[in-house]
Amino acid sequence: MTAPGVEVDGHAAPASAAQASAAAERLLARWPSARPFLLVGSGLVVVGGFVAAVTRPTGFDLGPWLAAFLVLVGGVAQIALGVGQAWIAEQPPVPRDVRIELVSWNTAVVLTAVGSLASLPVATLLGGVAMVVALVRFLVGVAAAGSVPRSAIAVYRIVAAVVLVSTPIGLVLSVLRHG
Repeated sequence: MTAPGVEVDGHAAPASAAQASAAAERLLARWPSARPFLLVGSGLVVVGGFVAAVTRPTGFDLGPWLAAFLVLVGGVAQIALGVGQAWIAEQPPVPRDVRIELVSWNTAVVLTAVGSLASLPVATLLGGVAMVVALVRFLVGVAAAGSVPRSAIAVYRIVAAVVLVSTPIGLVLSVLRHG
């Protein structure tokens, strides 16, 4: 059997069952630090789906934006960063750090949504600040990466960078839209 990532006839060799099992065991052992992000993020994906479902029948103009924001930022990005941190970090995050990240991230989601829906750019700005705080904490949490593939660390950092870059863009658009 060849090592993962080694090319054989132009194709990357698959990870061995033992490596896949080790990765699953690592994540299972760190489940307490991943669970809150998975639960809250999944809930926000469902809420975003409901928002999408009622948007057209109710004529909710900001519905498409809100649905996408809840699903992508509130749900998918939160799950990716929270679960990813639990798996990637050398040591699993302590409960206090998980609470701070969870509260920061979801405060950002709520403030951004409320600020956009109520035309309150100050709330959106505060949401952006809370988002940056959460992102910095997530990135610091994986600064000492464990024995995981480099590609996983790269994907994690790309997700964080995309949200980080989109935050000031969203803030500028909010101010332009709401004055």
